Amino acid sequence: MDRVIRRLVALLACAVALTACQVDVTVDVVVDPDGTGLITVVVVADDEVLTAVPTLVDDLILDDVQEAGWAIDGPNPTDDGGLTIQMSHEFRSQGEATNLLQSLGPPFAQMELGRGTNGEVTTNQLSGRLVLSGFDAFADEDLVSAVGGQPFANQIDASGATTADSLNVTLRALLPGVIDEATTNAEPDEGGVLSWVLPPDGSPAVVLAQSTQQPGEGQRWARPLSVAALIALVLWLAFMTLFIGYVAVARFRRARAYKHRHLGS
Repeated sequence: MDRVIRRLVALLACAVALTACQVDVTVDVVVDPDGTGLITVVVVADDEVLTAVPTLVDDLILDDVQEAGWAIDGPNPTDDGGLTIQMSHEFRSQGEATNLLQSLGPPFAQMELGRGTNGEVTTNQLSGRLVLSGFDAFADEDLVSAVGGQPFANQIDASGATTADSLNVTLRALLPGVIDEATTNAEPDEGGVLSWVLPPDGSPAVVLAQSTQQPGEGQRWARPLSVAALIALVLWLAFMTLFIGYVAVARFRRARAYKHRHLGS
């Protein structure tokens, strides 16, 4: 999975490097109140990328991504003649989310989604870094061996292109509960979404976010409803116990009366 996404981004990044254009990569992490959620990766490139690599669409073989459980939408044409690809994957726990984020590869490093409960308060945490030293970060050993070196290395060196010129990378996160400003280094927008952008100077962007959920947050009706259900259950059990006892006593008396009648006769 790591290799597949690296190759996808590397192919697009190298193509835009050769055309002096840019590719936009956006990763959205949405965590629901119960700890499940969705990770979405969107890659957008313009028409000049397709001009530089006419076979790009055919080269984007994403079977391994689908086999890993990602839903793929695209490649689809954009209004300006470029293309966009969207990949999304649901997660059921913080551990699964962490594995998915780490599978993205550069520039997403040491990504981790944590969740824990202390008493009745649940804490959600997102941490990691956005860092990219150059185009060679995308190439794993298999890719280098397959092409005999860094893809497009000579062309990129001749063009003088850098990752800062060619890539726009944004990480966005929506965490449930209230954002803890003291342990979060991004400002939420009007919808509560936090954002981090890959710095163009090659320095790392540190990702830190934390939110807290109070008991019944978003489901304040649940606690009184559960209490009412418990009371109803106790009353029902008490009623059934009395009813069963009444039936047993009534049957005993009926049987006793029947026996006396027959003995008297």
